[in-house]
Amino acid sequence: MTIKAPGVFHIDPEKSWRGGQQQVAYLHEGLVAQGVPSWVICRPGAPFEAYLKSKGLPHLSITMRNEGDFFAGWQIARAARERGVSILHLHSAHAVALGLWASLFNRELKLIGVRRVARPIRKHGLSRYKYTSPRITRHVAISDAIAKVMVADGISPQRITTIYSGVDIHRLARERPGENFRHGLGIPKDHLIIGMVAALTAEKGYPTLLEAAATVLKNHDKVTFCALGEGCDGERLRSQARDLKLGDRFRFMGFRRDVGAFLHIFDIFVLASHMEGLGTSILDAQSLGLPVVASRVGGIPEIIEDGVSGLLAESQNSGDFASKLSRLLDDPSLRDTLGKGAFASVKNFSIEATVEKNRSLYREVMGEF
Repeated sequence: MTIKAPGVFHIDPEKSWRGGQQQVAYLHEGLVAQGVPSWVICRPGAPFEAYLKSKGLPHLSITMRNEGDFFAGWQIARAARERGVSILHLHSAHAVALGLWASLFNRELKLIGVRRVARPIRKHGLSRYKYTSPRITRHVAISDAIAKVMVADGISPQRITTIYSGVDIHRLARERPGENFRHGLGIPKDHLIIGMVAALTAEKGYPTLLEAAATVLKNHDKVTFCALGEGCDGERLRSQARDLKLGDRFRFMGFRRDVGAFLHIFDIFVLASHMEGLGTSILDAQSLGLPVVASRVGGIPEIIEDGVSGLLAESQNSGDFASKLSRLLDDPSLRDTLGKGAFASVKNFSIEATVEKNRSLYREVMGEF
């Protein structure tokens, strides 16, 4: 017997566009392509709304002021009834709170909360309740590392499902740079480029990378570092780069929509985070066969096999990062070997696999086996 797919609302109240929003977009597009009734609930005027409009994807724009916005919860519950939606897929901590409000007005809704960070759950009342409430049907952790933290915080492992974030492993191959792209950036043709794609925020570890870059550049004349991203720590990090006298050998490129073009000209990808749920920017780099140096934190060791599909460095250890980056710069054969290993391993993290695992979870929470 064919079972009709349950309708799903993906709640994302965030004001910015980062990796989490890209993951929701991937999942939503995959579900729609398979005929699953799926909508994204986003903020009016948010980058996510603009993206969904440009793609012609089903969505609803609802003002979601904060976690205590019970009126937004009522609107979500009403819209769910009108569209026959049974599942609220809650893609952030704020979304979980809004989902709980909605469940007060529609008790039939099944709530699935997503945890994307490997930090302990805050102990104060609301944060604790969001993750321990019996109204949450299931928790999704995007890596086993996150699942372990949740269990340590008292959440039953039977209520947690690990579903890795996925990437379109073919998308970036199609986003090749124009013929004069590198020339337009002013990066010398004979330079190797080490690139990082991450917001300029505390957990991403840019101070470590800047210190490592200073060490690397003392011994390597033909290397340029590029950082793609913007964030609240931007000015402080640019000041640190000036203090280290990195000049134009370390370039802050700001927020870029043409990330794929940059990845095509990178020779090495680096991620120096000291906290990372999984690290989808690594998966994007691996989809183009780039060798990667990344921190041994969170879910990163679940996507990088040290010495096979990349190199793992100790978090907040600029000397270890400098050593491993220098090793790759000095050994073209190792870069090639790790790049091939990366391309082979990323196939395990395709968006198609992520979509199918989420569909299986939807069937399970609806009691359909």
